[in-house]
Amino acid sequence: MKQPQFGALPSGERLARIEKSPHYKNGEFHNLIEKPTIAEGYSIAGEIYATLFKNNPRTSPVDSIPSIKTNLFNIPLDSNVLVWFGHSSCFIQLDGKTFLIDPVFSERASPLPWGPKAYKGSNIYSAADIPPIDYLIISHDHYDHLDYPTVVALKEKIKHVICGLGVGAHFEYWGYPKEKIIEKDWDEQVNIARNYTVYTAPTHHESGRGLRSSKSLWMSYVIQSPSMKIYYSGDGGYDDHYLEAGKKYGPIDLAIIENGQYDKAWRSVHNLPEDVLQAAKDLKAKRILPVHSSKFTLGKHPWDEPLIKISALTKANHIPLLTPMIGEIVYLDQQKQPFKQWWLGIK
Repeated sequence: MKQPQFGALPSGERLARIEKSPHYKNGEFHNLIEKPTIAEGYSIAGEIYATLFKNNPRTSPVDSIPSIKTNLFNIPLDSNVLVWFGHSSCFIQLDGKTFLIDPVFSERASPLPWGPKAYKGSNIYSAADIPPIDYLIISHDHYDHLDYPTVVALKEKIKHVICGLGVGAHFEYWGYPKEKIIEKDWDEQVNIARNYTVYTAPTHHESGRGLRSSKSLWMSYVIQSPSMKIYYSGDGGYDDHYLEAGKKYGPIDLAIIENGQYDKAWRSVHNLPEDVLQAAKDLKAKRILPVHSSKFTLGKHPWDEPLIKISALTKANHIPLLTPMIGEIVYLDQQKQPFKQWWLGIK
């Protein structure tokens, strides 16, 4: 636990600021609505047993995941684009600014050598493929969203880090200058330029990299540029925070919403596909990009189930769904860009 990949706990001035947060009490952060992580009728022991010993078919693909190696350095600076790297990692270039969201370019979503391994074909990008980034946005400090080797390798390319209270302790421990780190509570904002703001918002989740949990804050975000509003859910189960975000910031031009690595047992902290649909409606989202899938197995469902289910749900409800391959350019100004159902036929 003393090794650097586990990060650092908040202390000193950082901890003093955390203790003033209305969402922090008794030494840890709390969700707006308190409810157990494991739903009634399930148990942690039962879930561990089901994961380790029960037959859960097709949780990982046998075939390689199709992907495209786009040269991000060659994208014109006046283009508004998004590139998804699998799981929840995204590159966004929007109205002259670049953002990198929850980048994980390691082979495993864990500091341990036997942790969840990236699917074949899904891990084609590295820190060397990333151009200079104005804002690195981190939703929370779980290993599949805050990857130590990745953010260390990116250090010289990052101008600013936006993260929740306490997460900055990891970055400072890993050598990021203090002046680069922007730590926020829920319902705050970062003014980027004229008519250009990143808003922080709640989600229902938890945090922690070691033996102690909830010492840093988990976040969702709204990027409001001069031309559009993009919502990123981070991780989190469904509750009223989507509806409140929709009232405050909607309509949302593009909602990037967690859809994958879920289970009814832990629905409080991870969306089921039907929750994603309702969240999109709450947000008044014009388009959905489902993430948190297609790279690591962290749940018991078939690996392609999240995409199959959300495709059917959005089609029935007439909500445009973006399903790019890993590395494929999404042109944010194009309302009717076609995407393949690339997961069909993959074993």
